[in-house]
Amino acid sequence: MIGAGVAGLATAIRLASKGVEVTVFEQQSTYGGKMGVWQNKGYRFDTGPSLFTMPHYVKELLAIDGKNDVNFEFKELDIVCNYFWDDGTTLQATKDLEKLQNAFENNLNEPKTNIAAFLADSKKKYDITSHVFLEKSLHKLRTYLDWSTFRSIFKLPQVEIFKQMNYQNERRFKNPKTVQFFNRYATYNGSNPYLAPATLNVIPHYEYGFGAFFPTKGIRSIATSLYHKAVNLGVSFHFDSPVSQIHKYGNRYVVNGTQESDILVCNMDVASAARGPLRNIIPSKRKKYEPSSSALIFYWGINRTFPNLDVHNIFFSNNYKKEFTSIFTEKKIDDDPTVYIHISSKCNAADAPQGSENWFVMVNAPYTENQDWEVIIAKTKVRILEKLNKVLGIDITKHIVLEHKLTPELIQSKTGSYKGALYGSSSNSRMAAFLRQPNFSSKHKGLYFCGGSVHPGGGIPLCLLSGKITSDCIQRDFKLY
Repeated sequence: MIGAGVAGLATAIRLASKGVEVTVFEQQSTYGGKMGVWQNKGYRFDTGPSLFTMPHYVKELLAIDGKNDVNFEFKELDIVCNYFWDDGTTLQATKDLEKLQNAFENNLNEPKTNIAAFLADSKKKYDITSHVFLEKSLHKLRTYLDWSTFRSIFKLPQVEIFKQMNYQNERRFKNPKTVQFFNRYATYNGSNPYLAPATLNVIPHYEYGFGAFFPTKGIRSIATSLYHKAVNLGVSFHFDSPVSQIHKYGNRYVVNGTQESDILVCNMDVASAARGPLRNIIPSKRKKYEPSSSALIFYWGINRTFPNLDVHNIFFSNNYKKEFTSIFTEKKIDDDPTVYIHISSKCNAADAPQGSENWFVMVNAPYTENQDWEVIIAKTKVRILEKLNKVLGIDITKHIVLEHKLTPELIQSKTGSYKGALYGSSSNSRMAAFLRQPNFSSKHKGLYFCGGSVHPGGGIPLCLLSGKITSDCIQRDFKLY
């Protein structure tokens, strides 16, 4: 296997549990891919994903062999996210759906019946799509010979794959702020709600149908738990071991001229792999695709606390459509970006010194395309501080005692993500789900793919499902039952 990201770990666990001898080569010095950690001066930051949903996917992997040999603890959040607008409007999204609906009605004058109907529709979309689009390969004939698949295909009009997300949300809601609230879920896979299909309205069900959670030892502990489970199952890891070249001889793969195998699983970004170790194997059409958005992240040590903030917080831009035009058309960060702040010390006090907070401050950014990132970063920091100072009524600059940054360029160089994209290809087209790289190669026996750049997509839950789909393909192809 090339890469020890979360999808690679999931695939390795599933295969090792079936008796497969798995060797993982990872270019970085540790496991987890984008799921990293950075610590300094008493502040601890998870550097990658920050929202944890669908914990049962992790629990399933840790219990795959019936042994309770890896401890992983998490708790459900009562407050899913706090939302702020520049005009002073606020909304607290809670796991209690009655409170959530009341908040929309009281704060945004959005009829609670609209919210209830939307969430019911989101659940319906999940029920139609999950067992087919999220849990099976879309590129295997047997998927479509299953009766459950036929039932889902007959219901495709209800999934709204041929309708635009923003258009549908504008028809559904009274207040533009409510539209903005639910349009934001397109960013969960790096897409543009003004182009992406309304199918993405399934995403809120992940939060409000299943809940939002916090691992007690941070997001990084997800990768740590999976890594230890893989080791316990006999998986061998080689860190600081980049794969420069793969050769194929018959049905055998040779990695870096030494390691031979019957099965090769690529957990690298597909476009980067096509330009790197798999350049002589992957078809040229896979070397390019329209990447998803990226991110600019500041990790700030703040020397005071903010009672009106919680674990997850959103400060919305005033012109959402303009912001996405800036990102996807002009390839720049908008002058008025939406700002996301994750503060893990709200749940785990050990993540910051006493009386302080660790702020993970993120704005959506374009993928790298020859921009002058030094200029963009400096300008964006000023805009972020202007927004936060205005909404919070305090000069945040005076309270920043530590700063670290993650840019699209660094995301590309550290994780191998093509052009720094966070989620592989974008979902800005109706057929995006079908156009993603399959979990297997149709031309090369024994070659498979997993991770955020392949089916079913990016983000923790989908990467874990990617591992399941990939391992299922391998188990069927090699009769590992």
